[in-house]
Amino acid sequence: MSESEDWQDGGCHCGTVRFRVRLTDGMKTARRCSCSMCRMRGAISVSAPVDGLEIVKGEDHLTLYQFNTGVAKHYFCAVCGIYTHHQRRSNPNELGINVACLDGVSPFDFPEVPVLDGINHPCDAPKGRGVSGVMRFIPD
Repeated sequence: MSESEDWQDGGCHCGTVRFRVRLTDGMKTARRCSCSMCRMRGAISVSAPVDGLEIVKGEDHLTLYQFNTGVAKHYFCAVCGIYTHHQRRSNPNELGINVACLDGVSPFDFPEVPVLDGINHPCDAPKGRGVSGVMRFIPD
């Protein structure tokens, strides 16, 4: 696969924020998390290195949200409110990218998505981290 094929285009709902991202392993890293933030936002994320994200439009419209330890950084479009990506607490050199923000990708493209145990975060309980379940999409 060439370097250009590694990059995906994406953006928020209203188009104010647009980005290019180089994913770590394509869609193979798709996952959900059971932490309080992820439970409420309900997004599927895929992994990318921090230096693999290029905001091409609307960087000044990204809003940062941090909570608890303040290590994780969650980014949202200030216009439409869509979560685009976050810098992970478990690995600050890695980003979680909202798959629904990637052009041509839908969360319903994934028949099964592992749900990681974010309640027992690896920084707080290293032996407790693992898969706590699987979410399934079964089309009608």
